[in-house]
Amino acid sequence: MKIFAQSKPLKATISNIAADKSISHRAVIFSLLSSGTNKIENFLFAEDTEHSLEIARKLGADIEIKEGIVFIDAPKKIVEPDCILECGNSGTSMRLFMGLLASVEGFFVLSGDEYLNERPMKRVGEPLCKVGAKIYGRLDGDKAPLCIQGGKLDFFKFKSKIASAQVKTALILAALNSQGCEYSEPELSRDHSEKMLKKMGADIEISGLNLKVKPLTKPLEPLEIFIPNDPSSAFYYAVAATIIPGSKIILKNMLLNKTRIEAYEVLRKMGANIKFTPKSEIYEQIGDIEISYAPLKAVEVSENISWLIDEAPALAIAFACAKGTSVLRNAKELRVKESDRIKVICEGLKCCGINVTELEDGFKITGGEAEPAIITPYGDHRIAMSFAILGLKCGMIIENSECIATSFPNFGKILKQIGANIED
Repeated sequence: MKIFAQSKPLKATISNIAADKSISHRAVIFSLLSSGTNKIENFLFAEDTEHSLEIARKLGADIEIKEGIVFIDAPKKIVEPDCILECGNSGTSMRLFMGLLASVEGFFVLSGDEYLNERPMKRVGEPLCKVGAKIYGRLDGDKAPLCIQGGKLDFFKFKSKIASAQVKTALILAALNSQGCEYSEPELSRDHSEKMLKKMGADIEISGLNLKVKPLTKPLEPLEIFIPNDPSSAFYYAVAATIIPGSKIILKNMLLNKTRIEAYEVLRKMGANIKFTPKSEIYEQIGDIEISYAPLKAVEVSENISWLIDEAPALAIAFACAKGTSVLRNAKELRVKESDRIKVICEGLKCCGINVTELEDGFKITGGEAEPAIITPYGDHRIAMSFAILGLKCGMIIENSECIATSFPNFGKILKQIGANIED
């Protein structure tokens, strides 16, 4: 992908942002515990989420897609597949299915691509193994491929050391399908799972950072859901609007869950003009986000990191265009994403002539005039998209940009739609 420096403001109302990836994954996986037909509108058809769909099909779900709407009928009993369950690049697929399948009678093998199979999985597997799960993999179960010998698990209590929606959801799924659990985390991670599951009839008590999950006594009610657009995917265009003078972008039908718009709040602290307009609420609050250009100033970010971990690469681009020195801390989790994002962000910004210091748990970036560069994203879709946005300021070539399709197939199309000059 080649991006040319922008000479005109970006102005558009965008309604075709990618649907929310987190909720798309969960809608598929939660449907396996339901009875009846699940109806999922505005599902994200991207490589990551399609892996979850295919895994559900291999576990016995009857899946039909009509006019873009996904209909899922769960099997009466999850079947033991005769093949490896391929997760591609999707850590969400692997970790959530680990939790579910650990509590299902049968033998299951989960594997992914070269990047996913290097990501840590013991954070999910270890607490499950302590209550009876049998999960085997490389490096004592920390790396895929993973073999799971599933079965009913004992009641368990788990105090997570990290705020991770993937870990939380995996353990909730295991508990629902077994003897229940008590779960706590150090700060609130994304809470889509507990909201959706409660709406489906699960008995989950929420008290601050603590959850009490009771085992299912009957199947969940089927979902009937319209998936809102993904604020993490939309954030790239928000950053673009704040760094290109005269720009104004309106993002339609966005998920406005507070655990998903923290990066927008950081942009607002940096001086960006941002307005949220709620429109509806069923499973989640949905509405519009309006962003218009304003000169950015430096900021320090060290709280609610789990709420903005996916947006951190794009935030780094905003830092690079702001006046002063910005700092992100307490984000060590970035080192075990699709790439070591701290290292790769810092390498890329240095190539662009930006003054950046790599920290163990984040980075320190002094804003300046970026220079054109050739960026290697190491198979990481968020790195590729973030540096594409910086390219709007200075020009950029993104090598191997096909990785963007894992989460956001029409990213480039929308860039062109809002007035950017790019070559795919």
